[in-house]
Amino acid sequence: MKLLWAPWRIKYILSPKPDKCIFCEASSSEDYSKHYVVYKSRHSIVMLNLYPYNSGHVMVAPKRHVDSIEQLNDEELLDLVKTLKLTMKVLRETLKPEGFNVGINIGRVAGAGIEDHVHIHVVPRWCGDTNFMPVIGDVKVIPEALEDTYIKLRNAFKMTGGT
Repeated sequence: MKLLWAPWRIKYILSPKPDKCIFCEASSSEDYSKHYVVYKSRHSIVMLNLYPYNSGHVMVAPKRHVDSIEQLNDEELLDLVKTLKLTMKVLRETLKPEGFNVGINIGRVAGAGIEDHVHIHVVPRWCGDTNFMPVIGDVKVIPEALEDTYIKLRNAFKMTGGT
């Protein structure tokens, strides 16, 4: 069995969780930068992950507070998938990843850190982005500041004509 180590995530795991849902707060706020929101569609939101596995790690979530995708109506589900598609296009054009990890963790046992509001993780990947640092130094190297990634992606999404 191979193990995947992500020791930098322990800060998130052990940190106190907010009282309010981060996706609902971000969806209702007009202050995009406060919540690292890079895009909003009619029914969905895209925001940077504050505890990223890699540069450009974003979460795509429905605006409506549901804990699983089967609770979404067809319009919301279609909007979510179209927003996911647009997100991957913007990430591909802006950050030039060589691949992606895309996934939904539903329920705590499946790895959901925020289990009451379903969301899709989109993690850009590059050859060599996993190196010895997490194993030897208990350090994850994220080569770009979150604020710089935010500005880059927010501007790229604006170029698509979205909000």
